[in-house]
Amino acid sequence: MAKRRAIRRLPVLISIVVAMTLAIAPLPEAAEPFKPDWVLLTLIYWSMILPRNFSVGSAWITGLVLDVAQGTLLGQHALALSAIVFLTVRFHLQLRLFPLSQMTLTVAALISLYQFILFWINGVAGVGASGISFWGPLFSGTLLWPLVYLLFGTVSYRRRSA
Repeated sequence: MAKRRAIRRLPVLISIVVAMTLAIAPLPEAAEPFKPDWVLLTLIYWSMILPRNFSVGSAWITGLVLDVAQGTLLGQHALALSAIVFLTVRFHLQLRLFPLSQMTLTVAALISLYQFILFWINGVAGVGASGISFWGPLFSGTLLWPLVYLLFGTVSYRRRSA
């Protein structure tokens, strides 16, 4: 029983590790402001599909690890990710019924809330941020969400059918 549970969680853990790797991977200077929040997109998907296995506590731990990996204020990403995952878990039944276009708009709203929380925390801490650092991840994450959703959907489908 415990072995089955561990095997079911393996794709979730692997995808989060890959998302963290992509989050800390350097990009060219011109593309850096448009780097999507891979961890956020991954957590939105898994908390929408598996709300009982992956919830606010898991998002908090993931956010703390992301804060340490990126060298940002400790707890900054943890708070923002926890808030977004809370909303995703709270409305997961409605989100799962949305068509992909409506889900993409909802995810864009979640990404903008995430960016606002980070912007607010940076403002309180006295860390300046440009407008492109707010809007860049919002646009790139919104454009990449259908791809992430379909990619993880095939992984999730294969996992359920196996």
